[in-house]
Amino acid sequence: MRRRWFRIVSLLVTLLIAGGLSYLASPSPDGLESALHRGCQIVERDGVEGLAGQCIARDVQKHPLAGSPLADYSVRGVEGSGGLAGVIGVVATLALAGALFGMIRRSGRAGSVPDVGGD
Repeated sequence: MRRRWFRIVSLLVTLLIAGGLSYLASPSPDGLESALHRGCQIVERDGVEGLAGQCIARDVQKHPLAGSPLADYSVRGVEGSGGLAGVIGVVATLALAGALFGMIRRSGRAGSVPDVGGD
């Protein structure tokens, strides 16, 4: 019973952190992104933002998954959805890990060799 409460409280704390603390995150780029943009200016050409100047990020192309539902730490089509994306990420990660560990546990039981006491 104690283990069950620990798991429930852990899940609630994890969801609270993923869903709540994301609203406190800075909208500014992280260290890597700001270092890549050093020396560039953001310019608009034909209604599309681009980079000009001398910087590493000038020739960067969009990632193939940039249009995916949870790209850029948000849910596509939902404004201010960083917390929701965090909760979805936690639930998906726990579901995948639970399925993986469940399969490992079952395969361990099926392949175990019974101890016949030969010593």
